Amino acid sequence: MAAMDWPSRLWLIRHGQSAGNVARDAAEESGADIIDLDTRDADVPLSDLGATQSEATARWFETVQTPPQVFFASPFVRAYQTCKAVAHGEVICVDERLREKEFGILDRFTKRGIINKFPELAEQRRLVGKFYFRPPGGESWCDVILRLRSFVEVLRRDYTQRRVCVVSHQVIVNCLRYLLERLDERRILEIDRQGDVPNCSITEYEGTPDGMKIVRANFIDHLEQANAPITRASDKPAGPK
Repeated sequence: MAAMDWPSRLWLIRHGQSAGNVARDAAEESGADIIDLDTRDADVPLSDLGATQSEATARWFETVQTPPQVFFASPFVRAYQTCKAVAHGEVICVDERLREKEFGILDRFTKRGIINKFPELAEQRRLVGKFYFRPPGGESWCDVILRLRSFVEVLRRDYTQRRVCVVSHQVIVNCLRYLLERLDERRILEIDRQGDVPNCSITEYEGTPDGMKIVRANFIDHLEQANAPITRASDKPAGPK
């Protein structure tokens, strides 16, 4: 039987609702071109609801018979705050490879704003597709996947048969799924079209000699049991569908 060189358990968590999610929703609803934020994206904190969602997630992990031993977080404040709630004082490994997708020149623009300000980029994205489109100064999904490949190799090299929790962002969760489940462009975009990754949802894997086997995706029962409202907003718009 082949040796197992994967973590024994892996949990992927999207951060709780952020103040940026709230501002984005408000901008979209009002028909604004720009999302009204006075801090850079990396410094956007959790909203009050996001803190409640994080606490509900922490309580769920207290019921897990074999809880995480290792915690990784994106350096962005909203992800670190979520991870801090779940980690209960344990050391958190902050890893820049888990940061939010870079949106470049399109950062802070709503879908309406992108169409109004950058119609040629909106058309390019429509032609190239979400997976390969790279806005000026930003990243495509492929670029994100490239940086995450080395993170996955670190998990295999240094965290074999360990229980690992990773708190990051919506695109990061989906791109890690692409790698761990050995998906292709069609399949991961099909998963993405089914709906946004809920804030503080849990995607869980079990390590096997053949790789990581998915146990559940976008699990939110812990939020429903805590009567914490479920939020599914995108972190940032990326142009028209």
